[in-house]
Amino acid sequence: MARGMLARPCDVFINHHGVDTERTVAGLLYHRLSQLNLNPFLHSKSMQPSNKPFESISSAIRKCKVGVVVFSPRYCNSYLCLQELALLVDMKKKLIPIFCDIKPSELHVMSYDKSTPKELLRFRNALTEARYTVGFVFDSQSGNWSDLVTSASDIIVKILSEEEGC
Repeated sequence: MARGMLARPCDVFINHHGVDTERTVAGLLYHRLSQLNLNPFLHSKSMQPSNKPFESISSAIRKCKVGVVVFSPRYCNSYLCLQELALLVDMKKKLIPIFCDIKPSELHVMSYDKSTPKELLRFRNALTEARYTVGFVFDSQSGNWSDLVTSASDIIVKILSEEEGC
């Protein structure tokens, strides 16, 4: 069965703004987790042309054990990123935030044409939850990508092994 068909539930959902982080931390982390025989979900790697995006994404989030949220300077410009984050928080998934080239205090919800005041509040609450969760702060100009990916992978493996022990 093809990797993108989600033969088994994903272990880790990687939430990120593709333009900013697909070819760096999100892609590297996906590759590393796959090497560790985990089943990560990353839009560009996990979905096939015939998949329905919203169904695939919400199913992956419901079934995942850990959500990695890669915040970047344009993350909050993405309605989809905030929807995914809010769903991760609503479903009380363990979050591992990675603040890549942005500080937690710089994350702000914008207004979207298609969002309601209730939805904006949900996004703000999800951002607040993530902001106050211990994670990684990374500067792409001076940081070491390999160290970041290794550290994040180690934490994910630890969380997953603790869950299996329950």
